[in-house]
Parts: sequence; structure tokens; C-alpha cells
Amino acid sequence: MKAEVFLPDDYRPAEDEPFMNERQVEYFRRKLLAWKAELLDESRQTIEGLQDGTRKIPDIADRASEETDRALELRTRDRQRKLVAKIDAALRRIEAGEYGYCEVTGEPISLKRLDARPIATMTLEAQERHERREKVHRDS
Repeated sequence: MKAEVFLPDDYRPAEDEPFMNERQVEYFRRKLLAWKAELLDESRQTIEGLQDGTRKIPDIADRASEETDRALELRTRDRQRKLVAKIDAALRRIEAGEYGYCEVTGEPISLKRLDARPIATMTLEAQERHERREKVHRDS
């Protein structure tokens, strides 16, 4: 069992400390867990709303609008489900000691990028190369 890492409430990872030290790892672990909890809570609210929303609406235009809203809500939830899977993968990388390093180059991912997108698996440069390659393949 790992020792509890003390993390002040105002802690932010800084470039002048060792990369992915215990405090940084704990910071990102907590950030990922909080994000996941928020997404799961929103999903529960959606499910409850959809169950409550199965009412009979006599006006066809109102019913169509309601169906469109439900479809949009379900698409949003599907994107969030995929996001939860990426969060789980990031948490597994933390446990494996691989978090924060680019899966392509092995280089550290910038703290600024990880703070903005804690599920990032590539450095910004590697991500841009990957997206350019994808665009070339899509266009051809």
C-alpha cells in the first residue's frame, strides 16, 4: 500500500520540480478521478431525465423537438462514456508509472498540456504529426 501523498489545495505542478514526482502524479490522479465522478454524475442525471421524459406529447412538433433533444443528449452521453474510458486508461498509466510520457516518443508531455487535457497520451508535436498523417490518409 502506498503512503498518502500530502497535496496542498492550491498545488499546481511546476516545471522546476522533478517531472512526475509523487505530488504531480497525485495531482493528476485526483484531477482524473474528480473529472470521472463529474461525468458519471451527469450520466446518472441524464438517465433519470430520460426515464422521466417518456411522457406522451400530443403536438407532433413538440414531440419531434423532444426526440431531437433526447438524441442529442444520448450522443453527448456516448462521447462522455468514451471519455470515461480514456480517463480509466490514464489512471491505469498512473498505476503503471507510465503517465505523462508520450506513447510515441517516450518524451515527457508538457505539464501545461496535461493540466489542460489530463488524458493526453502524446506530446503536442507527436499529436500534430499524427493528425497531419490522418488528414493525408483521409484526403487520399
